[in-house]
Amino acid sequence: MKLNHLAKTVVLGLAVMLASSAFASNKGSLQVRESVEVNGQQLAPGQYQLRWDGTGANVEVSFMQGKKEVAKASAKVVALDKAPDYDAAVVDHSDGKARVSEIRFAGKKYVLAIGATEKAEMSGGSNR
Repeated sequence: MKLNHLAKTVVLGLAVMLASSAFASNKGSLQVRESVEVNGQQLAPGQYQLRWDGTGANVEVSFMQGKKEVAKASAKVVALDKAPDYDAAVVDHSDGKARVSEIRFAGKKYVLAIGATEKAEMSGGSNR
């Protein structure tokens, strides 16, 4: 009897843990020092909170100021060999506009490649 009760408790606990992790989102922050574009949306200089959800390497990133979403973009989570020492955004100026192409997080062994997805790579349109 006790073993059966313990097994049910363990199974219930694992189910709750898995369910809560399925709905968890990742978070980060970004300091923007110049006006930049993200997915066609202009971001003014300032502090932004980032949240991203998705399965696997493809995610949707929301750029938040307070509780307000100011931009949203698809991104690819790209693994790094070494974690960067500080948060940074890679800004592409090649076409005369300042566009965020990558976001790096201090102490994390991944980057968010903005606009890069599995579909883009398969069609040969990768940003990397």
